[in-house]
Amino acid sequence: MGPREVLNKLKWHPDFELNDADITILHRGAPGDRRTIQGEDILDLGKGFMIVRRGREEVKIPYHRVLKINTPAETVWQETG
Repeated sequence: MGPREVLNKLKWHPDFELNDADITILHRGAPGDRRTIQGEDILDLGKGFMIVRRGREEVKIPYHRVLKINTPAETVWQETG
């Protein structure tokens, strides 16, 4: 299961809440080349990317940049490569 499938599960499964998730992505130029996105900032989950609110802008982030997905209880997905 990849990051898109995990994010969709958090969005649609009644036992989970996407808004509570933290998504760590590869973000060149950020400290450690990492940035964390709050689930509540995800506007849409497209086929190849997610659309994220960043201030007044909408940014497309490809799923291959997702490194880790955390819920308050656990890490539910992590890049293994």
